[in-house]
Amino acid sequence: MTSPSAPDRPVRRPAGRRTAAFFDLDKTIIATSSTAAFSRPFLAGGLLSRGAVLRAAYAHFLFLVGSADADQTERMRAHLSSMVTGWPVEQVSSIVAETLHELIDPYVYSEAVELIAQHRAAGRDVVVVSASGAELVEPIAAMLGADHAVSTRMEVVDGRYTGGIDFYAYGDNKAAEIYRLAAEYGYDLDGSYAYSDSITDAPMLDSVGHGFAVNPDRTLRRLAAEEGWGVLTFNRPVALRRAISPRASVAAGAAVLVGTGAALVLWRALRRRGA
Repeated sequence: MTSPSAPDRPVRRPAGRRTAAFFDLDKTIIATSSTAAFSRPFLAGGLLSRGAVLRAAYAHFLFLVGSADADQTERMRAHLSSMVTGWPVEQVSSIVAETLHELIDPYVYSEAVELIAQHRAAGRDVVVVSASGAELVEPIAAMLGADHAVSTRMEVVDGRYTGGIDFYAYGDNKAAEIYRLAAEYGYDLDGSYAYSDSITDAPMLDSVGHGFAVNPDRTLRRLAAEEGWGVLTFNRPVALRRAISPRASVAAGAAVLVGTGAALVLWRALRRRGA
């Protein structure tokens, strides 16, 4: 897996060329983690131990509250990658396909849905950019009517996940993919838009002419002020199935755990213990 320290910017194209709007997924389009609920069916299916669920939940809890530094984030990625090693792709696909709507029935921000509609009406391509796995991100992107999706891709050999990661859609890698798409589809990045809630997506917001911090914490809000990015507040979640008519069947896979995790399971465990 390559992880560029700083992606090279492509040559900016003249104004008036094709443009795009790039959206982070968790806590930007969706009001929660896109994968938190999957720990329970994976546990029931014998893929996870209770200890593994709690370790993953704690790691993701740090991510959700903004307490995970670069080293902690890398340890979380390595742990979750190791955890899925050997999982049969077919079994994981079946579990996620059967439980996607039942367990997470993703709640999207109505403000995000409206923005996506506005960008499409303006003739812009819509791209979902997420550290979650392709097997989850791509179906959700299709439901939203997105033109493309950027996501983490897991390595598969003989029908099983090896634990290797072909591409980790995180930090600078997100920006690198945006530049690649710009070169491939002729996007004018100066005229394009990007939206994210996370300070780790600063390279993504910096890659376009119109960056927006969504529900930012203090660190991201301060950086947004320094960089001249817009600040948006999303606070009206609606059920995805009610807001968007699915356009594609749901594929699934273990990569949904990479870059996200099981914070919901941690919360439930702590609640049972009276924390």
